[in-house]
Amino acid sequence: MPRQVTAFSNDTVKRLRSLRDKKARREEGLFLAEGLRIIAEARDSGRLPEILAFSAQGAAHPLAAEIIAAAEAAGADAIEVPPELLGKMSGKDNPQMLLGAFRQRETGLSAIDRAASPLWIVAQALRDPGNIGTILRTGDAVGAGGLILLDESADPFSVEAVRASMGAIFTQAVATARWEEFLPWLRAGPGQLVGTSLKTDTDYLDAEYSQPCFLLIGNESQGLPADYEAACDLLVKIPMAGRADSLNAAVAAAVMAFHVRASWNEARR
Repeated sequence: MPRQVTAFSNDTVKRLRSLRDKKARREEGLFLAEGLRIIAEARDSGRLPEILAFSAQGAAHPLAAEIIAAAEAAGADAIEVPPELLGKMSGKDNPQMLLGAFRQRETGLSAIDRAASPLWIVAQALRDPGNIGTILRTGDAVGAGGLILLDESADPFSVEAVRASMGAIFTQAVATARWEEFLPWLRAGPGQLVGTSLKTDTDYLDAEYSQPCFLLIGNESQGLPADYEAACDLLVKIPMAGRADSLNAAVAAAVMAFHVRASWNEARR
């Protein structure tokens, strides 16, 4: 039976609120996911929260009630709280009716099984957690295996990234690594490294992509460092017909990922 909690000083409430901070997420090994849609996506992917907070209105929804019961049966700490307390924990004035704390998965390169998918997205030094979440969502939509974040990137388990992923944080593998670790790992097995760059004449529509393909997207403002580009098996550009010289990193990842998939489908006809 869920506990009813009304005090902001409650230890579980404070613990959930602390997960908005990167240091607390790292120490706890947990991250927040908010909203029935995302938490249902987690459940459908075989993941249940270790802590679950919800409003009375939220618990009245049949799907939410089902998830609450499943989480409790699995040993989760489930608490019913007033909407204003949900807002304090989520940091939003109009909080969703469910807020869950999930265990972070392993994020080393060992978490990546390159045979699991012919397509992987690799991003270097992304600063915007919204871009990370959107790329995860794109990866899910295109059937990619996951996202490898290189160097100093925003936290893929931040509230903003998880929200932007729309549940893809639960369906996509996520790894973090330094370039110096990633390149030897990649070269130890099959994989074509494809970088996006303005410094090539190869149109992305004209290139041939091998499987497994690792799409390498650069930092939002700087693009890829020169030595990263030099290590790629293939450099392509997305031509700009207007005055803009490049696309947003998440948009570029989506354009490339869907085109690579389409090129393979075309080759099979």
